[in-house]
Amino acid sequence: MAGSARTRRSGGNGASTGRRLVIVESPAKARKIASYLGRDFVVESSRGHIRDLPRGAADVPAKYKGQSWARLGVDVDHDFEPLYVVSPDKKATVTELKAALKGVDELYLATDGDREGEAIAWHLMETLKPKVPVHRMVFYEITEPAIREAAANPRGLDQHLVDAQETRRILDRLYGYEVSPVLWKKVMPKLSAGRVQSVATRIVVERERERIRFVPASYWDIAAVLDAGADATPRTFNARLVAVDGARVATGRDFGPDGRLLPKSADVRMLDEAEARRLAEGLADVRLSVTSVEEKPYTRRPYAPFMTSTLQQEAGSKLRFSAERTMRTAQRLYENGYITYMRTDSTTLSDTAIAAAQSQARELYGDAYVSPKPRQYTRKVKNAQEAHEAIRPAGENFRTPGQVAGELDVDELKLYELIWQRTIASQMADAKGTTLSVRITGVSATGEECTFAASGRTITFAGFLKAYVEAVDAEAGGEADDAETRLPRLARDQAVTAAELDPDGHTTNPPPRYTEPSLVKALEELGIGRPSTYASIISTIQERGYVWKRGSALVPSWVAFAVVGLMERHFGRLVDYDFTAALEDELDAIAAGRQERTTWLSGFYFGGDVGPTGSVGRSGGLKKLVGSGVEEIDAREVNSIPLFTDDAGRTVMVRVGRYGPYLEREVDGQSQRANLPDDLPPDELSPEIAEKLFATPQEGRSLGTDPATGHEIVAKEGRFGPYVTEILPEGVKEKPRTGSLFRSMSLDTVTLDDALRLLSLPRLVGVDPESGEEITAQNGRYGPYLKKGSDSRSLGTEEEIFNITLEEALKIYAEPKKRGRRTAAATPPLKEFGADPVSGKPIVVKEGRFGPYVTDGETNASLRKGDDVEAITMDRAVELLAEKRAKGPTKKKPTRRKATTKS
Repeated sequence: MAGSARTRRSGGNGASTGRRLVIVESPAKARKIASYLGRDFVVESSRGHIRDLPRGAADVPAKYKGQSWARLGVDVDHDFEPLYVVSPDKKATVTELKAALKGVDELYLATDGDREGEAIAWHLMETLKPKVPVHRMVFYEITEPAIREAAANPRGLDQHLVDAQETRRILDRLYGYEVSPVLWKKVMPKLSAGRVQSVATRIVVERERERIRFVPASYWDIAAVLDAGADATPRTFNARLVAVDGARVATGRDFGPDGRLLPKSADVRMLDEAEARRLAEGLADVRLSVTSVEEKPYTRRPYAPFMTSTLQQEAGSKLRFSAERTMRTAQRLYENGYITYMRTDSTTLSDTAIAAAQSQARELYGDAYVSPKPRQYTRKVKNAQEAHEAIRPAGENFRTPGQVAGELDVDELKLYELIWQRTIASQMADAKGTTLSVRITGVSATGEECTFAASGRTITFAGFLKAYVEAVDAEAGGEADDAETRLPRLARDQAVTAAELDPDGHTTNPPPRYTEPSLVKALEELGIGRPSTYASIISTIQERGYVWKRGSALVPSWVAFAVVGLMERHFGRLVDYDFTAALEDELDAIAAGRQERTTWLSGFYFGGDVGPTGSVGRSGGLKKLVGSGVEEIDAREVNSIPLFTDDAGRTVMVRVGRYGPYLEREVDGQSQRANLPDDLPPDELSPEIAEKLFATPQEGRSLGTDPATGHEIVAKEGRFGPYVTEILPEGVKEKPRTGSLFRSMSLDTVTLDDALRLLSLPRLVGVDPESGEEITAQNGRYGPYLKKGSDSRSLGTEEEIFNITLEEALKIYAEPKKRGRRTAAATPPLKEFGADPVSGKPIVVKEGRFGPYVTDGETNASLRKGDDVEAITMDRAVELLAEKRAKGPTKKKPTRRKATTKS
């Protein structure tokens, strides 16, 4: 039976005798659990959810198709009764589970212990309709003691948790199905809105708006290298000018996003380049003396063990894993018994786990490194998920990464090691050290008193830092907790000299774009959604085209700008951060039994006394909010995003059309438009770039006339890159010839001769004497290639399209077909890096049939949209290869075999 795992042990610990069916969500989990239970247990898998609301009209049963609510899948007029249907791909699973149920005396529902798991268990009961006793079996780690304990002490189904999860599902359906059609009408077909998805998109768009509005400010100071004398250790140290004549020198913190000094910083001394250079020259050979020395003890407590959100953040920062990759890997670790349940908001550890962590820390680092008292980390988190333990290694005795290395793949081992280190460190002693702050003053030759500052930190006892150091945001100026900066022992009035005085110019930077880890952090801090859903939310906003990645940065599309603008102007409450977080509080009240589900849904949808003042419910409800005034929404206004004015005072704006965004301004009463490249981030669309785009008319640059046909030939910019085409006379129905520009060509320099060569393709190379098939040379979206019937072979260079001979082509076809480019090994790499940390082999960037890719000779990974060959870094190359490895080899569809009839 598919998904089945029959146990081989004897002596089950269940409360009664007889055959028992245990149902879990995944085959992997079923296999692991089965190995711990007795012979009287049969463990089956539901393979996730077995039923849901209808995905479309085709899923709605015939008897409901005429109902007014059938489109929603929720009968809003009769207590918001949901219409659940068994997913087409789960009908066979349900049949198998029903068959398994016939031969048992009890049913154990062992789905995950959170709200979603509780809902899956409820759906199984509702679908299977068991006539035997039903038990709810809950555990948070898959180890033999935990599984036997859960089987021996089951509980009943928690209907409050089911109600909370079902309310969430119904709420998300009502939100999506009511709001999305407005986007289809007013912005673009096939768009979607979501309770958390739309807010997450708004967060990313707001950051890009900040970057667009940002005005950089320039300021100067002096970087100094000071000499404390031959007896000092270290002799020299770095310092920076912090005050002139008692007035603090301006730093980046003193400027607002408009490039001006903040009101609170009105009294700072703002140095320009000339003044900084004058002061540096005036301080040359001047006696400097120490005016203050402040030494303080330094203590750093360990970090709390991981919960879902912090694991996603750290794995993103340290391992460069996406949130989805982190959760996918953690799921495998949990289901195979290596870590505890990975969807949790708790940072607490059980007494057993604390003892295991302390024991391992003592064994690895010694008694001095173990905390004298057990550490518990309690936290008040908005909208906390049901409390259980933090994410930690499973079992009463933790296995080291070295002990499990042979059992795990690369990603699993990396993540396990991260969780193991963090857990061990949480029960270790504080790190201790000293911090030293020094001020050094001197008077310049022009009379100004200049004060320099230097600071240092020395770690005298590493404590937990021996085991784990948290990642820091270097872009935001963060410094690792184990970083040390040593200063010499200095005393007040001690003389020092300036070995170097360098005037140093700075420019303020716009706020950084969100990455997946920082977006997870923002969502958590705002109390929006559940950490367990962040991975799918971040994936969804990328799949929907609202956000794309440039390296690790999340960049919003212009479509996202239009959608968020519409939501803010017309459905503000639906994307308001506080109201969205308050929704989670209300769903928590349902989970706790303080709020009745139907009453709350009715208030939210039709209007009622639910939620805080100004909430959707108290403002008339979702139906009224979305239904009233939709026709009055000005689609042109919503899809117009003003950017700036050009030199002539004309407003330049981005317009989002039904086929994508474009640039527009009015010139002499006429609309002037320009195509927008897909990979141009909104904040980089400057007036200079806009003028360049406008200079390339949409109708294209005329290159001349084809002497053979008399047709005008033009070069144009398309959504997928530059190309040349011919202008056909009116009334001609045939399609115009087109040809993509070679990589060596540009719109500015392509000539008529170049264009005619491109339009002459495909070129007939000759006829295969054996098969009689024509062989042609062509230029495709992914590079040059040969084609013979349905057999295509890559060419090494674009020029080969025009000069390859029939003999050379036949030699290529005589060779076995290879994956990738025929000349990949011979063609010099586009870029070279060092050794890959996994394979140990050198990483290079190569040109492939489907575009540039990184490879270590074993694994190939294509560059993504937003990755640039010139700008790609070693870290990014390693990340792409790791992601490719994590996906594993492409699986072939199994060949279906006909079942043998048993006689």
